[in-house]
Amino acid sequence: MKIRFYLLAALAMTSLFGCSGGEQSLKVTASAYTSSVGETDDTPNLAAWGDTLKPGMKSIAVSRDLIEMGLTHNQEVRIEGLDGTYRVLDKMNKRWKKKIDIYMGEDVEKARQWGKKEVVIYWTVEEEK
Repeated sequence: MKIRFYLLAALAMTSLFGCSGGEQSLKVTASAYTSSVGETDDTPNLAAWGDTLKPGMKSIAVSRDLIEMGLTHNQEVRIEGLDGTYRVLDKMNKRWKKKIDIYMGEDVEKARQWGKKEVVIYWTVEEEK
């Protein structure tokens, strides 16, 4: 009963004062892709939000269900096991769920070596006003 009260109080405070933001995490399937016509389309360097992808960029594509969780265009993401942060610059086909694709430039061999892995991703939800 006490727990229910505290949850209701927290929800009420959030609705009165706005979302407090904070770091989120989620376990996802991570694969890799490159700027090759066989993996994308006839504009392999053009991402879904209109960004131009270039080798060396730390960029990811996200499944559309993750966009609803705050992983929108230009959101910074940390990926378990990888250094630095990556930016969400691309989105995936609607058929994918809880999935990211890590951009590997033109290095097809590096993308194949990455394969497909389960990783935890981290991002910060901006405070709503």
